[in-house]
Amino acid sequence: MEFFRNTNIDFLGKKWYFLAFSLVFSVAGLLSIFFWHGIPFGVDFKGGTLVYVKFAQTPDLNQIRSAMDRAGLKDPKIQSYGEAGNNEVLVALEQRQTSESALDQGKNTIIKALESGEAQQAGKQDLNNTGPSSLQQYLLSKDPLHLGGIDAPAKYLVLAQQIDDFRNKQRGGVLKSVDELKGVAPAEVVAVLEQDFYTSNFAVRNVEIVGPQVGGQLRKQALWATLYSLGGMLIYLWYRFELIYGIGAVVACFHDTIITVGFFSLLNKDITLTVIAAILTLIGYSMNDTIVVYDRIRENIKLLRREPLADVVNKSINQTLSRTILTSGLTFLTVLSLYVFGGEVLRGFSLALVIGILVGTYSSIAVAAPMLVAYQEWRSKKTGRANLPAASSAREKIKVKA
Repeated sequence: MEFFRNTNIDFLGKKWYFLAFSLVFSVAGLLSIFFWHGIPFGVDFKGGTLVYVKFAQTPDLNQIRSAMDRAGLKDPKIQSYGEAGNNEVLVALEQRQTSESALDQGKNTIIKALESGEAQQAGKQDLNNTGPSSLQQYLLSKDPLHLGGIDAPAKYLVLAQQIDDFRNKQRGGVLKSVDELKGVAPAEVVAVLEQDFYTSNFAVRNVEIVGPQVGGQLRKQALWATLYSLGGMLIYLWYRFELIYGIGAVVACFHDTIITVGFFSLLNKDITLTVIAAILTLIGYSMNDTIVVYDRIRENIKLLRREPLADVVNKSINQTLSRTILTSGLTFLTVLSLYVFGGEVLRGFSLALVIGILVGTYSSIAVAAPMLVAYQEWRSKKTGRANLPAASSAREKIKVKA
């Protein structure tokens, strides 16, 4: 299947336009990284507390931010996540302390801030944010079933677990009133719970804590993972083709990475572990697209020995253009759908892929291939001969002279 055949676009004739395009976006990204927002690392890398909250009604993010401000929390990041209509919110609080107790305090401060916006009843506990263990201890102290004896802790633990399961599995994590427990727990238990508990309109579903030391280690590992992948690809292409091919491909991938990270900096979007995974994915995708073009160049060098290298490269790009449009276009539509419909949790991952697919496809044509011609022109001036780059492989080396 082909969109078009026998195209004859002079890509190398437009190399200065391509260079200007790359410089504009690369420089803009670098300026943002070094002088504006910096690299906007998420809590994964900086350390802090992630609190996943489920609300009974559609949450008002501005109201939540106001509650956080009143609680004295500095610049927490608040965003919706999950499927639309699930009323779920992610609150990210940056913490630079090294102790777990300090991070726990940050988590508790978030919960207190959310509770403060609710007309909390004085002296009562929030049933939606009480775990089975705490509920068991409360029931033991009240002993509404008059169990007594050594088997009371086990029986009240089972009862507390039943209440917790009902709340999480039957009511989505949020009870609207204590009365909903009628039929789940004995009437005596419901009666004492109504005396000392109330139900807020939210429940903390999960809490993740990342220490700053762990975040620093993750940041270092992410950097090395990117550098190792680029280095491995350089060595492979040096072995399969020639060193200049590997350098061109790695420069193109580095170009893609800089522009993608620069976009995140310009948009002030958090770079998390999932975004790093997306960047490594797009490096592999861009490299694969570049290798397809390089392989066609190597084949055409053998067939078109007397043609200038610029013509060979142009012809090779045109011959692979339909394949490039088909594969990149379908992949782009997939990641675009993921970005639009995938929800907030996948937003950073899919945004990195949307940007990376576009830039990676562009760089295979406009960055990697022209580097071969630029290298040939430099070598011709140095040696006084117009030699085509050797088409090397593990078993052969072919030197072609124009």
